[in-house]
Amino acid sequence: MLVENFSHLAFSCAVEPLRISNLVSKQELYRWSFASENGEFARASNGTETRVAHTFADACDADTIFVLSGLGVQSAATSSLIASIRRGRAHGARIGALCSGAYILAEAGMLDGQKAAIHWHYHDSFMEEFPQVGLSRSVFVAEAPIITASGGTATADLMLFLIGQTHGQELATEVADQMVYNAVRNADASQRVSLQSRHGIRNEHLARAIQWMTDNIDDPSPPSAIAHEIGVSGRQLERLFGRYLSCSPKKFYLDLRLQKAQRLLVQTDMSVTEIAFATGFNSPTHFTKTYRAHFGVSPKDQKHKIE
Repeated sequence: MLVENFSHLAFSCAVEPLRISNLVSKQELYRWSFASENGEFARASNGTETRVAHTFADACDADTIFVLSGLGVQSAATSSLIASIRRGRAHGARIGALCSGAYILAEAGMLDGQKAAIHWHYHDSFMEEFPQVGLSRSVFVAEAPIITASGGTATADLMLFLIGQTHGQELATEVADQMVYNAVRNADASQRVSLQSRHGIRNEHLARAIQWMTDNIDDPSPPSAIAHEIGVSGRQLERLFGRYLSCSPKKFYLDLRLQKAQRLLVQTDMSVTEIAFATGFNSPTHFTKTYRAHFGVSPKDQKHKIE
């Protein structure tokens, strides 16, 4: 199921391992077809158009149905798409979602009470909108009733896992070799690079401080409390942030909170007041003033600009 503006990278990483499996095994282990809303083509976010054989409404029977989406997923759960997925599930098809596709299935209530993976860009909004779903920060979830992968090359990781599960690890390894893919990850792997790699950090105390801030966006504490939490003095924490990141702990923490606020404004229908409290501000007025000073636009105008 190709949703308009789907990720072409995830698309290729989904289909190519199946094609290579057939090539390497010299058997037709897999067949696939594509469906879209109009039944003629689907447009990827990079502008590429892919011809399809079916509309969502008349999609053919399949053993497995994957929903693949990308940008703009918040408005992608059309009635015909959801009805087709439900119909396939009722006929025994296993359902999966790739990249941002878990958002569509969660909106339809299909992921309630189970773990699911989605692209890290949507983590903040996903947790706010679907608390009944167990968000996984791993690259894919294959053992739950509905299969989910976070997109990009994580889709290839999932497909290689499924190939190995069905046809043996030897074939999966040979397919990975054909793809010149020597960094295959298991389901437990994290989506994002480590804090140390992202910020060029070599200091363990600083990495722990940043992780603590990231995990406590909605209930921020002063730098002195964070320093106590990780076992250093407040002055030492200030020195570490100044040396490695050229800013104070307070500024870094505020930037993290405002970045999350911006993602929630862009990705959700949450009100400005809800977003203010979700990012640790005591009042919408204080949040609005701080947001405008940082981004040059008020939260309200940011929402209107997006719409």
